[in-house]
Amino acid sequence: MNAITLPSFGGPEAFELREVPTPVPGAGQVLVRVHATSINPLDYQVRRGDYADLVPLPAITGHDVSGVVDAVGPGVAAFAPGDEVWYTPQIFDGPGSYAEYHVANENIVGRKPSSLSHLEAASLSLVGGTAWEALVVRAALRVGESILVHGGTGGVGHVAIQLAKAVGAMVFTTVREANAAFARGLGADVVIDYQKEDYVDVIMRETGGRGVDVVFDTIGGSTLSRSPDALAQLGRVVTIVDTAQPQNVIQAWAKNASYHFVFTRQNRGKLDELSALVERGQLRPHVGAVYSLAEIPLAHAQLETPNNGIRGKIAIATGPSAHGADGDF
Repeated sequence: MNAITLPSFGGPEAFELREVPTPVPGAGQVLVRVHATSINPLDYQVRRGDYADLVPLPAITGHDVSGVVDAVGPGVAAFAPGDEVWYTPQIFDGPGSYAEYHVANENIVGRKPSSLSHLEAASLSLVGGTAWEALVVRAALRVGESILVHGGTGGVGHVAIQLAKAVGAMVFTTVREANAAFARGLGADVVIDYQKEDYVDVIMRETGGRGVDVVFDTIGGSTLSRSPDALAQLGRVVTIVDTAQPQNVIQAWAKNASYHFVFTRQNRGKLDELSALVERGQLRPHVGAVYSLAEIPLAHAQLETPNNGIRGKIAIATGPSAHGADGDF
């Protein structure tokens, strides 16, 4: 099979397209023909060596799969060849999804939502699971609460807005002016142009000085250190960004705030919950650009470019049916 391999850590040019053996499913595993994958910040962090101690080289990276079961190993009962599936490969535990085939344990695999193309499904598995873990599991966001989503038109952020609205929360989000209409279309109640407005001032004005119940940080840096300024009493801060100890902890202490640091965990249950929202029309990923398997270096370069103009996710088509019957994504 063809695969994008990583012989050494470095820039996007470090990737190489190679022919490698097709994996064979073991007990409790499925072999999936990968029709689509996508690009995440985690992918370029792995590529440049941020987690070098956890990634033996040469490596096949990639953290999203949407495809069709090609074969099953002994003991597999939930799936059969021909089933359309989606999942996030086990992170730092075996080869990733930048290949034509991938083997996974059946307990992390879900049935692909029928209303999504493979490109869309591959653009939702990791970011959707991350947003679910952050908002539902860790922050325990509830009906009638309020949330600030930093970076509301990015890969995780655009899903988080939709998920928060499905829960029944009031959503504030920070975006660039050019993305304001897109954010409102996702369901955001208050859209803040972070280049022209101070989000703390806006939130305090809109909430009568109370603040929001949850801050979801997808950006890092000063957004995390300033989060307590925008929080209500007993508020929760959730971040998915690698970070040192948060600053401004005195203000957080004064708010009785709790902090949650999220590194997503793989399981079928989260995928099934996301699928239900998709089928009810409450959640849909946005594919902002599509590349081929061989063009993954270009896709990485685009994602790493500041203000790259991409809304949602960059998807990778690895199979002929990734777009669906009508060719749309």
